[in-house]
Amino acid sequence: MKLFRSIRFRLTVLYSTLLFALAGAGLAVAYVAVDRAVDPKPVTKRYEAQLVKLKSDGRTVPTGTTIEVAEVQQIEDEVNLRLLQTVRDYSLIALGGLFVASLGIGWVLSGRALRPVGAIARTAREIQATDLSRRIHLTGPRDELRDLAETIDSMLDRLDRAFQGQRQLIDDASHELRSPLAIIRANLDASLTSPEATEAERAAAVATVDRATTRMSRLVEDLLATARRDSEALTDTDVDLGAVAREAGEDFTPLAAERGLRLRYALGDGLTLIGDPDALRRAAGNLLSNAVRLSPLGGAVTVATGRVGSWLWLAVTDEGPGIAEADRSRVFDRFWRGETGRGSSADRRTGLGLAIVRQIVESHGGQAVVHSRPGAGSTFVLWLPAADRADDDPPPPTSPV
Repeated sequence: MKLFRSIRFRLTVLYSTLLFALAGAGLAVAYVAVDRAVDPKPVTKRYEAQLVKLKSDGRTVPTGTTIEVAEVQQIEDEVNLRLLQTVRDYSLIALGGLFVASLGIGWVLSGRALRPVGAIARTAREIQATDLSRRIHLTGPRDELRDLAETIDSMLDRLDRAFQGQRQLIDDASHELRSPLAIIRANLDASLTSPEATEAERAAAVATVDRATTRMSRLVEDLLATARRDSEALTDTDVDLGAVAREAGEDFTPLAAERGLRLRYALGDGLTLIGDPDALRRAAGNLLSNAVRLSPLGGAVTVATGRVGSWLWLAVTDEGPGIAEADRSRVFDRFWRGETGRGSSADRRTGLGLAIVRQIVESHGGQAVVHSRPGAGSTFVLWLPAADRADDDPPPPTSPV
């Protein structure tokens, strides 16, 4: 029953039916043509004739044998009738044989046509969720099936990269969570649950556990922010980039004041794009968080926006230690920290802030770049497509500020 439901069986029946119909039509046309070309009729008038023998002297002598004779035209019509009957009989036999042959031809042709589908199915069965390295790599003419196979290969490439990114994220997150969990466990075992611990030791342990849990909370929040943007569950709308930059700066005004920092603004007007205002505000906030944390006491942080062609930009400039050239290509990687982000201080970051910035910007069709020199501060620029952008030009490679 499975065979009868297969595509190959249905194609075989289709090919066989078409071949049989074409052959039958051809034989029928030939039969009608022969019938129209001749006048097949049976002999209707028969005569009896006496055979005679002709002598040398011209006399005829009866032989005593009687035969049936007919007119020449009637005999020709009888011959045509028998010829037409023979053509019909052999045509029916040929049609029967052709029907059987057409089934075999249809089966072979359908098998050849569906061979790429079999290769695709075999590869798909061998692919597992934990191993997406297999590819179809279909060869042959560039037809619809090859286009389908190449599309599936491209989809598998994207899935493989996505799964690798997820596995890397899980590995990195596990590694980051292991340290604070170990700190919490060690303090619980050594001080908080020990009856011999003094009040001072317990107070120090509580403070250590608080810092560890704060770090874990920050990491979980960043991971949730990453997951929400990946899910594309947020709604995009018209966004004023200048207003987003202003609101993000106002959120960090108290923190900047505590460090004696000055927040300077250079915001343009009429900078509208299509996007998620909350996500863009978070991206700008992450840049400001790093700038306020790394800028020296009494320094300044500049927030600026503008437009170059069909691209809008938001830039945050600090007076911090800067970034080495070898590290600039890694600054937006997940869990990467520069020299200023390493250590065991209470203000240690999760290493996801700039990765979230890049993710948010790229989800809006933009690009995040950094311009920096060691000892001269850094400028992070978010290039975003304007709402009225109509060309495909890439964002400028130089810093707009």
